[in-house]
Amino acid sequence: MQKVPRILIGAGASGSGKTMITCGVLQALKNRGLKVASFKCGPDYIDPMFHTTVIGTKSRNLDTFFAGEEITRYVLMENAKDVDISVMEGVMGYYDGVGGITTQASAYELASMTQTPVILIINCKGMSISMAAQIKGFLEYREDSGIKGVILNQISPMLYQRMKTLIEQELHIQVLGYVPTIHDCVIESRHLGLLLPEEVPELQQNIQSLAKVLEQTLNLDAIIRLAENAPQLEPVVLEKMDLAYGYRVLEPIRIALASDEAFCFFYEDNFRLLKKMGAELIPFSPLHDRELPKGIHGILLYGGYPELHGRELAANQSMKDSIYNKIMEGMPCMAECGGFMYLHESMEDMDNRIHPMVGVISGEVYRTPKLKRFGYVNLTLGEEVFGEQVGDLPAHEFHYFDSTNCGDGFLAKKPMSNRSWNCMHTEHNLFVGFPHFYYYGNPKLPAAFLKAALNYKKSRQKG
Repeated sequence: MQKVPRILIGAGASGSGKTMITCGVLQALKNRGLKVASFKCGPDYIDPMFHTTVIGTKSRNLDTFFAGEEITRYVLMENAKDVDISVMEGVMGYYDGVGGITTQASAYELASMTQTPVILIINCKGMSISMAAQIKGFLEYREDSGIKGVILNQISPMLYQRMKTLIEQELHIQVLGYVPTIHDCVIESRHLGLLLPEEVPELQQNIQSLAKVLEQTLNLDAIIRLAENAPQLEPVVLEKMDLAYGYRVLEPIRIALASDEAFCFFYEDNFRLLKKMGAELIPFSPLHDRELPKGIHGILLYGGYPELHGRELAANQSMKDSIYNKIMEGMPCMAECGGFMYLHESMEDMDNRIHPMVGVISGEVYRTPKLKRFGYVNLTLGEEVFGEQVGDLPAHEFHYFDSTNCGDGFLAKKPMSNRSWNCMHTEHNLFVGFPHFYYYGNPKLPAAFLKAALNYKKSRQKG
């Protein structure tokens, strides 16, 4: 059994202050000299960037839709080694899950599967005694709610003292403090979520200020005790789940990883698994570099905001030519969402201007008036991927753009729905499309990619 001190910070709804309070708690714990790990529930890319800004090491995602119970527990335990406390941030409302009518992949399910004590944030603006009714509902909706304490957000110090007494007496739940209304830490949104951390002026200064407030208004000692009393967890042996988790290339493989302002949506544990399988990841910038790194055997293009950098991406002709030529000569490439958009013949940007892109995918990327194909999907009935049968693939889509050529290598099916559509280009050395993938959800996918990269390397050596 492994001791993993941990808490999950959930809320009644999106917009309740989860991200900023989580960042403030992380900073306050760090200020106390604790070594902290952080996690985000679900497929979010941006909230972990804010966590990372605070704790100085990469935040991770924990997603029970992608990975199920045992793999999720494994990812938690691997990333929580040698730290004093792990803090998870929930997603949406605490019980909100797949299809809008289940608790699957909710913060509640994550807490249940990892036996993590939960602190529920209650947005108290415009409420007094009604907040007690709201807390009671969350405590009783599921008998095993896991909620061990509450934090009252946007409440005055005077009202807080009275409500704390009432809630603890009537509901027998510990009130762990409050957060007054703080205007300096509001983060604006953009079409895919929050702004990136580097786009928020004085972010670190504001979070430090918030942490100093929380040191005074939260019972951090009680929060730490709650985390330390979390049940110990039984270790997981990955290879018992799927032998592909143990795959490792027989020779060194170098994979070019697009990483800059335009391509920045990463699951850090995808990198962990690729490296464990023997890949060396070589970062490059489609925006700023002139060509791909030398001596590479595969290309990874993840998502981000290429639509905000259309002119610069289009102007970097030598990089576009470098990528096009390598793919045309057989180098394997995986691309998702923004990376997939970049590979098209043309892409519309946020200002409705059309820009020439790499040209590997015949077709156009165009802006849509609303969110397209949002949420979890299961990819089934698939073609071979890099010559391998990888089976079904859990995935996630979230984009305001579409393509005239989305591909038809797989059928994407929405859970809890009859809706489906074709997606993914799987021809030859490509696996590219709008869906995002979490490699621990199906390790056969990264293994197939690295096998293809190894075959490419050997073919070039023979040539």
